Amino acid sequence: MKIVVIGGTGLIGSKLVSKLREHGHEVVAAAPSTGVNTITGEGLAEALKAASVVVDVSNSPDWEDSAVLKFFETSTRNLLTQEADAGVGHHVALSVVGTGRLSESGYFRGKIAQEKLITESSIPYTIVHATQFFEFLKGLADISMVSGKVHLPDVLFQPMAADDVATALSKIAVGSPANGIVEIGGPEEFRVDELVRRRLASLQDPREVIADPNALYSGAHLSERTLVPDNGARLGETRFETWLTQPAAQLPSAHPQPTSADAGAKESRKKAS
Repeated sequence: MKIVVIGGTGLIGSKLVSKLREHGHEVVAAAPSTGVNTITGEGLAEALKAASVVVDVSNSPDWEDSAVLKFFETSTRNLLTQEADAGVGHHVALSVVGTGRLSESGYFRGKIAQEKLITESSIPYTIVHATQFFEFLKGLADISMVSGKVHLPDVLFQPMAADDVATALSKIAVGSPANGIVEIGGPEEFRVDELVRRRLASLQDPREVIADPNALYSGAHLSERTLVPDNGARLGETRFETWLTQPAAQLPSAHPQPTSADAGAKESRKKAS
C-alpha cells in the first residue's frame, strides 16, 4: 500500500514513516524539504500518484491567528483537491483533543476550519484527536514564563509519548476510514502544572511552576476536563516514569515543530505581559 505522510520529516511524521515502512508499505515522507509543499502545491500531484492513504501530521510554521487559519485552510484544500484527482481512499488528519471546545483560540479556530473541510469533502476520512506529547513538556514551560516563573493552568490532561502517537496513527492509516473522530491519549491523567513541574525536576531545572487559574491555553480559558479524552479513547502504553528512562527524554530542547500547546503558551505569555 502506498501511503503519503504530509509532515513526514517532523517529530511524529518521521516516526510514522519508519513504522509504516517496517510493515512493508511504500511510504512517501512529504515535506517542503523533500520537495512537496501543500501550500504552493509543488510536488504534490506527483507524491499522491497511486497513493491509497494520506496522513496529514503537518502543522503551521507561524502561530499568529490569521497565519494559522490560512495555513490549515490552504494546505487542506490543496490536499483534498489533489487526493480526489489521485483517487485516494482514506485521508487521516492529526488534530488535538478538545479542539471543538477551544474556539476562543485562534490556533484552534484554524484546526476547526481544517476539520470542517475534511468532513465536508468527498474523501473518506479519519480525524485523530491526540493529547499533548511528553516531548514538549519542557517547551511548554519555556514559553509559559511570566515574571521569571512558569504559569500554567491547573487543569487535567492526559499526555502521551510521541512514539505511541505514531503507533496509533500507523494502525489507523491501514484501517478503514472512521468518517469521524478517533481520540488517542496517554494511560495516566495529570494536572498540567504538576507534570511540567515533575519534568523540570527530572532535568534539574530550578524554575518555579505556578498553578495559575488565569493562565490561558492557546489563548483560551480551560475547564477541568477540556483537554481530557472521552472514555472511549485509544490509550498508549507508555507511562510518564517509563518515558523518562527513554532516549527521547534526554532531548529536552528538541522542538521539531510547534504544537498546539506551544502556540497557546506563547499567546498566554503575550497576554500576561
